[in-house]
Amino acid sequence: MSDLISDGKTRVAWAGSIANINSPTVAELNAASDFTQRVTPDGLKIDPSTASVDTSSLASTYDTSTAGRISLDNEVTFKRGTTAQDDLPFTTLKWGVTGYLVVRRGIDYNTAWTVGQKVEVYPTTCGEPKNSPPAANEVMKFASPMMVSTQPATAATVA
Repeated sequence: MSDLISDGKTRVAWAGSIANINSPTVAELNAASDFTQRVTPDGLKIDPSTASVDTSSLASTYDTSTAGRISLDNEVTFKRGTTAQDDLPFTTLKWGVTGYLVVRRGIDYNTAWTVGQKVEVYPTTCGEPKNSPPAANEVMKFASPMMVSTQPATAATVA
């Protein structure tokens, strides 16, 4: 048995535009801002939940249900930077900003975007950035709440 280790095998990008979220192009992904090195090790939070729809009836002797709507609670925690480039997530991801959060998993971070890779694309509207409280022996951080604005493509293929 072998386990896939996540260290160094996740890439996070912010794209201003993607024509088809089910098949983003290499050019669109290369044009996106690569925020991976600014995300804290535990800072990528994409939490889906599925509502339960009651399907039981008056005649039922068991409660039954089926899967309902999916909701996503997305938030990314970033390190603040001392240069304009290093602080780009903080200056970019302000309240009301729209774009696409793109996540690639299970492939070395340094591997270039390539046709056929699987990615997740989340059409997003950013919430108000939340500064993390100062703490000893930690870098300055902030969290960007990200509302999914339309149905995402959680199994998109790079074109």
